[in-house]
Amino acid sequence: MEPSYAQPVKPLPARILVGTSRSGRAASAALPGLAVAAAVALPATWLGHLIPVVGGPVFGMIVGAFAGALLRRIAGPGRVERLLPGYAAASRQVLQASIIVLGTGLPLSDVLHLGMESLPVMLGTLAVALGGAWGLGRLLGIHRETGLLIGVGTGICGASAIAAVTAAVGAAEARVAYALGTIFTFNVAAVLLFPAVGHLLGLSQEAFGLWSGTAINDTSSVVATAYSYGTEAGAYAVVVKLTRSLMIVPICAALVMWRSYGRRTRHVQRHGKVGRRAWRAFPLFVVGFLAASAVATSGGIPASWQPVLPVISTFLITVALSGIGLSLRFSQLREAGPRPLLLGAILWTAVGAAGIGLQAITGRL
Repeated sequence: MEPSYAQPVKPLPARILVGTSRSGRAASAALPGLAVAAAVALPATWLGHLIPVVGGPVFGMIVGAFAGALLRRIAGPGRVERLLPGYAAASRQVLQASIIVLGTGLPLSDVLHLGMESLPVMLGTLAVALGGAWGLGRLLGIHRETGLLIGVGTGICGASAIAAVTAAVGAAEARVAYALGTIFTFNVAAVLLFPAVGHLLGLSQEAFGLWSGTAINDTSSVVATAYSYGTEAGAYAVVVKLTRSLMIVPICAALVMWRSYGRRTRHVQRHGKVGRRAWRAFPLFVVGFLAASAVATSGGIPASWQPVLPVISTFLITVALSGIGLSLRFSQLREAGPRPLLLGAILWTAVGAAGIGLQAITGRL
């Protein structure tokens, strides 16, 4: 049976999950939080230059977490609440913009080549995540929707996959909350632990990029982790991660067809609408990244811009991670609940181990 929690994690409002409103008023509401995130990113960038093994993005999350706790204590929850739209915009729109800018330095031919090279490892880890979520979820007595959301979040791309699958199956808000809290916990763990494990195993830049791109949940955590290991690892991991994100399409299509199978016509029509909502949840920054990469391949990026664009992309990533750190509440780690957290821990460990094993088998270590 689904475990009961006295204080379940509250899911992010839909307007935050899909981005802030397009209206001018909502954009203005995001500016204060964005300004705070940018202010935190400045010292984080400086610290990243001082200690490059950690890097600006990771410092952004760390400094942001402490700054957020300090702001809540000094200003009070009411005033900090006004900053949340900006934090959300930093952690989503700014991050997506950074990935698109990063695409200007990666020729499309390299993107397609690296994506195909990583496909065996990617499909293998996805099978481990989804199969483990189904089997272990039943063993632990976790509702199948909760297990599914944790599985796709672990195996594909964290919150983006959870949002898309939620739209496809119409999962209950509480189950989305358990999944988001669990995925968030292991995003933080990955940022802190993966680089140390990579150095311990003596992984090359390319090997670590492939491993982190296939074994870490959310795009922000992949970026922060891989770039802390090295620029080459970061660029490689982003390409692998974006290719992995494309798995949302067949997974959502399969879920919509499964839910529609054997239902009456009115149910099929209703789930068809749900399916269309799933496509709107697909991360369109993947298309932007590929478009930017195509422009770079065609020679559309002026030579004078090329040294500056990676710096801009890294700073935008640091702003995004600062926004995530500022919105961090350590109570979220507790409120996710023990059983989903246990499932997430097992899947996270299994996917990481499977990634290393598959890389060894395919000669990619």
